[in-house]
Amino acid sequence: MEIFGIPLFDDDVYKLLFRFGLNIFFLTIIIRFLYYKKTQNKEYFFTYYLISVIVFFICFTLKKLELDLGMALGLFAIFGIIRYRTNTVSIKEMTYLFVVIGVSVINALANKKLSYSELLLTNIIIVLTLYFTESFSNYGVLLSKKITYSNIDNLKPENRDQLIAELEQINGLKISNIKIGKVDLNLNIATIWIFYKENE
Repeated sequence: MEIFGIPLFDDDVYKLLFRFGLNIFFLTIIIRFLYYKKTQNKEYFFTYYLISVIVFFICFTLKKLELDLGMALGLFAIFGIIRYRTNTVSIKEMTYLFVVIGVSVINALANKKLSYSELLLTNIIIVLTLYFTESFSNYGVLLSKKITYSNIDNLKPENRDQLIAELEQINGLKISNIKIGKVDLNLNIATIWIFYKENE
């Protein structure tokens, strides 16, 4: 059945649903269980999911026009140089953006020359590579975290040990060092950088 010469339904719908499900599954592992677990940053959830979903559907839709390679390279070029004018995007965030775009392009553009087992293996290898690099890249490295602290009486030099003990209890981290930033006496709050090792 056709409407204005366009088929109402074809078997590619099943392929679309399967590949989209596969894509979302691996994206969730990458975004929720790798990126968020390490950074605890929800700021890029919306960006990563929406860009990857849109890229997937663009690639899958235009695939029928036989623009596979050129179109894929064009998308990498466009999205790979994205910079948000309101915020400076770190290298790590840009790397994850590149990864979610790449995974979406791979899952959308795979053709009959690439079996589903190869497609699945490709996604698994990408996820495992991310997992192992995330696991070992920060091993033993001193990490930092900015927090807002409200008990400024503990900022006195003689209360340093008490301050560190309280921050460790609040954050559940073994703190190696602290750095006191801006102190607002009117609001009775201070910005403190805490330094810790991830493997401790």
